[in-house]
Amino acid sequence: MQYPAHSAFLAPARRYPQLWRLLLGLLLCAAIYGLGIAVVFAAIVVFSGPQGIEHWATQMVEATGPTGTLLVLATFVGMAIGPMLAAVILHRRGVWSLFGPLPRTLRHFGLALLVCALVYGASFLLPTDIRIEPAMERALWLSFLPMAFLGVLLQTGAEELLFRGYLQQQLAARFRSPLWWMVLPSLLFASLHYQPEVMGDNALYIVAAAGLFGLLAADLTAKTGSIGAAWGFHFANNVVAILIVALDGPLSGLALYTAPVSAAAAEIRPLILLDMATTVVTWLIIRTAVSRA
Repeated sequence: MQYPAHSAFLAPARRYPQLWRLLLGLLLCAAIYGLGIAVVFAAIVVFSGPQGIEHWATQMVEATGPTGTLLVLATFVGMAIGPMLAAVILHRRGVWSLFGPLPRTLRHFGLALLVCALVYGASFLLPTDIRIEPAMERALWLSFLPMAFLGVLLQTGAEELLFRGYLQQQLAARFRSPLWWMVLPSLLFASLHYQPEVMGDNALYIVAAAGLFGLLAADLTAKTGSIGAAWGFHFANNVVAILIVALDGPLSGLALYTAPVSAAAAEIRPLILLDMATTVVTWLIIRTAVSRA
């Protein structure tokens, strides 16, 4: 595939493409991510006292309540800040270079969001053997919704900045082969979703689905020269999975509905495969739409 817009997206990264800078940048990202988590716990101490740490730590691990889930999403603030600092300190380029041209980023974010709304809305009409049940009172859900949207926007934006912004840019500035700048970040992205203690035998299926999404998001970033389309795609996907219909278990605390099966249940494997197929169809439509926008 040809990616003319990718060259302009990479231009700021080409000034200082050395691998040692990238490795230090990733270490800085990890440190800032850890610091962000520490800041969240410090805020818990300030508002609930030292005795509240154990309670809220449990709430965050389980993430089956709305506040605990919001706190988990808040921990991604460090992941968002880390690539920005790495870009400025180690690569001597501006923060906005991680996003791509702002008007294009915003336009493609909105376009991807619209496509996802149409495709995911249609996919809900497909029959499945999994039933869903109300999880929250609608009024309570609506009261949490503004903060929930911001939390998912932060979480997905942080991951896009790190994997499709910083890492993809710096690897592509150093290596021409997509095996380096498309496949490697996608493998790293997928590996972070490996949770056999939660997902059991489904863990590798989830990793495969995350890896597929990573590849398609990398393609959209290269195609458009910004993270806007990938971010909109990611945001819409996680809004559905976290805020609309969640599996019973971790990160279900903000969902309006839940499916009363765990992520480790064998019966959700067909749904994972269906989700992967839906992801490919959605990517194709987004790719076509941004090509004409």
